[in-house]
Amino acid sequence: MQVMDFNVYATLVCMVGVLLIGRLIIKRVKFLQDYDIPEPVVGGVIAAFLVLIVYHFFHLEFKFDSSLRDPLMLAFFASIGLSADFASLKKGGKMLGIFLIIVVGLLFLQNIIGIGIAQAMGVNPLIGMLGGSITMSGGHGTGAAWAEVFKKDPYDFAPAMEVAMACATFGLISGGIIGGPVARYLIKKYQLKTPGVNDKEDIAPVGFESPKKERLITSSSFVESLALIAIALLIGTSVSELMNQFFTLPTFVWCLFVGVILRNMLSMLNIHKVFDREVAVLGNVSLSLFLAFALMTINLWQLVALALPMIVILIAQVVVMVLYAIFVTFRFCGKDYDSAVFAAGHCGFGLGATPTAMVNMQTVTNHYGYSHAAFIVVPLVGAFFIDLVNSLVINGFLYLPFF
Repeated sequence: MQVMDFNVYATLVCMVGVLLIGRLIIKRVKFLQDYDIPEPVVGGVIAAFLVLIVYHFFHLEFKFDSSLRDPLMLAFFASIGLSADFASLKKGGKMLGIFLIIVVGLLFLQNIIGIGIAQAMGVNPLIGMLGGSITMSGGHGTGAAWAEVFKKDPYDFAPAMEVAMACATFGLISGGIIGGPVARYLIKKYQLKTPGVNDKEDIAPVGFESPKKERLITSSSFVESLALIAIALLIGTSVSELMNQFFTLPTFVWCLFVGVILRNMLSMLNIHKVFDREVAVLGNVSLSLFLAFALMTINLWQLVALALPMIVILIAQVVVMVLYAIFVTFRFCGKDYDSAVFAAGHCGFGLGATPTAMVNMQTVTNHYGYSHAAFIVVPLVGAFFIDLVNSLVINGFLYLPFF
């Protein structure tokens, strides 16, 4: 077996190449556009198959430089923290609290289902965790981050990245498929009064979803946002090293928490206003490059033995998500039209990601009329509160005796 080493520059070129290939294919395949499949997922899967073919038929193994992997992952989670403005809580009001409680309930349920099925089938319970809230509510970014943790001591679960990426991709597609039908079922079954597409309120979505005035991204503002992320990384990694002496929490969780504290302290003291859109750009670029690396370096052959338990877990998660959206999300959000839109959005990020939730809600509201409450609350919960809470829930489950 020959080995080809890629230095950091060659690895960066490959990562960017994966993103460009993904973008090119998505432009030409309507299915990928309709279900909002990310560029790094499409390009990364293709790259992983190419690596597999070269490895199997040409007996050539690629070794990529991993020095950029962790900084990119940490930068993404720091950007999530820097987006968490506690003042935004006022916009959602009481419904934000109710919806957040509903979402937290699903996080626990997803992990119980994943671990329970894994235990019943006699496989590593970490497969159940990766098929639980880590990838279902966390998506590709959270899945890849925890996979890195599970590959190391004390877990030593080698195929963690392969399982995480497969579960996250399945969830993303499923979340996009079931959201609209769930909302339509609820609207017709309960004969809900809808506003109608011609009777929309003259109120546009607020905040980061549809800003009325866009601030220009400049070199000076870019440096300011980059500095905030760098500070969050520096403090977060330092705190992680210090706190690991007492209890273990992944480094990216500390970077996320530091980002939250930094954002709200600057706002409270009126020192600096975080440029949300610019921070989001930096975070999204970091996530895309990180996922490109994670996917192009996975070993697809390690998934074969785990295929059956993964499929059982994932199908169960989809069924539970549908039932939860109908019998919990819809009912506790008020059993009205807004609640049906909430249910569609919850299907989106309960199995996939916030963009999927937005696509689901847009599909429903384009047909039945606008839902102001849903377009305020769902992005707030899905964009950053879910990551904060999910990190704590996941870490809590890992203290169970069989891990």
